[in-house]
Amino acid sequence: MIASEAPLSQDHDAATRDDAEFAAHFEHRFTTIDGVQMHYVIGGTGPQPIVLLHGFPETWYSWRPLMTELLPGHTVIAIDLPGLGDSTGDIPRHDKAFLARYVHLLLVRLGYPSGVQLVAHDFGGGIAFALVTGWRDQFSGLLLMDFPVAGGSLSYAEIKPLSFHFAFHSQEPLFEQLVAGRERTYLEYFYRANSPATSEPVPAHAVDEFVRAYSRRGVLHHGSRYYQAWPEDEVDNRERMGVPLTIPVHLLAQAPLFDTFLEALRGAAPAAGGTPMRCGHWMQHEAGEQVVAEIKRFYGYPG
Repeated sequence: MIASEAPLSQDHDAATRDDAEFAAHFEHRFTTIDGVQMHYVIGGTGPQPIVLLHGFPETWYSWRPLMTELLPGHTVIAIDLPGLGDSTGDIPRHDKAFLARYVHLLLVRLGYPSGVQLVAHDFGGGIAFALVTGWRDQFSGLLLMDFPVAGGSLSYAEIKPLSFHFAFHSQEPLFEQLVAGRERTYLEYFYRANSPATSEPVPAHAVDEFVRAYSRRGVLHHGSRYYQAWPEDEVDNRERMGVPLTIPVHLLAQAPLFDTFLEALRGAAPAAGGTPMRCGHWMQHEAGEQVVAEIKRFYGYPG
């Protein structure tokens, strides 16, 4: 394994310093890809790599409750997306095809040019879709969680009215100007707004970690640009759908959105299956046991 670099983000381990289980199985690592120092957490010695991609506004830490359960037979890698979490550097473009290249090259650098099992939530799903359609030989499966793939039966114009934040996060620089310095107020509201049936959809310790990460210089800016690039992603996705995916693909989505999201995904993966979830958007926190069971079933974990 390549040596880890000295971190540019000095508080990257704030949430794990006193986590004995984390220390027993995982470590923080840093590798620079095209001028962006990518932060990732890695653990396990199993021959099968499984890669976890988070969404907005979260970090790799959204996967922390699940990661130990995914260790058997696997090397588990949870990555902070380019520009988010504790990944640090200037990013010239935010379309997901471009951002996916950072993840692709990181995995190659780590020695995983093929056979990677991929799990992605929210905007991690946009990058995951670009990965599996852009580097088809690198991935052996995709489990996508609560993310609408625009470009086929579903357009961004249809996605945008689903929640206020699709429009608000696209307002540059207003979004940053209003939220900067008020990260906790906004994130706590945002987590509740996207899981209104649950009083605390994201636990307090995770909120603390996400507030720390999204208070870092530039992270809100990059996050808003993820949203601004969605129309470009739609065009890219439509072109990529011209060659159907042949790897296994599985969708987890909130029950009211499941049929719409699955139909959209089948524009790229005609054989995709899925499971409607009886929870809100923050599935790793709200339905962690079911998510782990779905991942293990889909990827054929033993036992």
